[in-house]
Amino acid sequence: MSLAMPKPDDAAMANLPALVEALRGVLPDENVIVEPRGLKPYECDALTAYRQPPLAVLLPETVGQVASILKTCDSLGIKVVPRGGGTSLSGGSFPLADGILLAMGKFNRVLEVDAENRCARVQPGVTNLAITKAVEHLGFYYAPDPSSQIACSIGGNVAENSGGVHCLKYGLTTNNLLGLEVVLIDGSVVHLGGKHLDTAGYDLMGILTGSEGLLGVVTEVTVRILPKPATARALLVGFPTVESAGEAVAKTIAAGIIPAGMEMMDKPAIHAAEAFCHAGYPLDVEALLIVELDGPPAEVDDLIERIGTLVKSCGAGSIRVSTSEAERANFWAGRKSAFPAVGRISPDYLCMDGTIPRRKLAEVLAGITAFSAKHGLRVANVFHAGDGNLHPLILYDANNPGELERAEAFGADILRLCVEVGGVLTGEHGVGIEKRDLMGTMFNETDLAHQERLKCAFDPNHRLNPGKVFPVLHRCAELGRLHVHRGQLPFPDLPRF
Repeated sequence: MSLAMPKPDDAAMANLPALVEALRGVLPDENVIVEPRGLKPYECDALTAYRQPPLAVLLPETVGQVASILKTCDSLGIKVVPRGGGTSLSGGSFPLADGILLAMGKFNRVLEVDAENRCARVQPGVTNLAITKAVEHLGFYYAPDPSSQIACSIGGNVAENSGGVHCLKYGLTTNNLLGLEVVLIDGSVVHLGGKHLDTAGYDLMGILTGSEGLLGVVTEVTVRILPKPATARALLVGFPTVESAGEAVAKTIAAGIIPAGMEMMDKPAIHAAEAFCHAGYPLDVEALLIVELDGPPAEVDDLIERIGTLVKSCGAGSIRVSTSEAERANFWAGRKSAFPAVGRISPDYLCMDGTIPRRKLAEVLAGITAFSAKHGLRVANVFHAGDGNLHPLILYDANNPGELERAEAFGADILRLCVEVGGVLTGEHGVGIEKRDLMGTMFNETDLAHQERLKCAFDPNHRLNPGKVFPVLHRCAELGRLHVHRGQLPFPDLPRF
């Protein structure tokens, strides 16, 4: 997996003083960061293996300021990378050496909670968990809950179409959006959707959700909020093999049971999580399923009994059912802490993200084990098992020469395998720079050209987040006569940390 970015544009870099001068009248001085020390915290996102400072960091506070920034950058030929909480694991908000970083952290207000229409209007810098905190006193919550929900912003969730442990029943970000306010590269402000449940015309909101900052900058989000279920209980189920746990997942879904969440962890992940937060996980199992059921008490009790029978038929060796809200939260604490927990057993790790058909789980896990031996690196596996979204954590030490490259090759093998078995390159982390050069394994040249045409309709001069998602970026005029030549990309090496 070769990560690279376009060569810096000398003309754009020369235009920085003109940009700064133009923006001094738009933003307060403290919201324009150009000195090297101030740029340091912004030189990477959560894909920390790669770092480089941007030309400048701009911190807008109003929609008008965002519109002025984008219009000015477009006229001066300066690239723009939107950034929310900086938690992107695919390098989606990785800065460009010849571009500005548009940091949306000051857009951090909950604008309205409308319980009657079951929605909330929030700014893009509001964290995922903060939305639930803002509505829980009314008996509501926001369903998508990525593991990073305490830090990731709703604007970033829209950009990557994030999911979380409850997406099996309640859907991804796209299934929980009602409206967006977006600023385009020419400074135009577009309003899509609203509080109503459906809109006429093309599904532009669907296009922008998951577009990774390539089409526009989100400045307001209207989300669907849901009533808190009457009851929520979780099962903690241990299995002697990952194959038997995978069989239990398939049988549960085949029986017509759709849990609120269904997560799997393998032995290395179980041990790391237990040592980190002492959730009471069994340590003598090879795989662990966490199954959450919610709804009316009688329905939950019936489903617990049915799932207990199903998992026993698959060889489950231990079953615990939560008896209190505190115990249910404790079951989830280990799974939601899996990423920091693994950080205690390895100096570095790559968190991968691919999605496969559920029936292929055992085959892909066997492949990951084989790749681990091939590359000589350990791996801990956590999964959104119910919807087939895999998160293998590849352990390495960047201080050892060649280990990062081996980890990247390991990750590329996993993603290729996901596609080979009928899956996709990403479930919720996005393509960014991490998977960009693997897009050809899933899409042919015609597919990619059509996607680029859509990019050109929104951003004809490729100012917004260039170098992400597309292996080769063509001028819009070229797309009518496009013929892509495979081979080495015309980009230099990306700076590594």
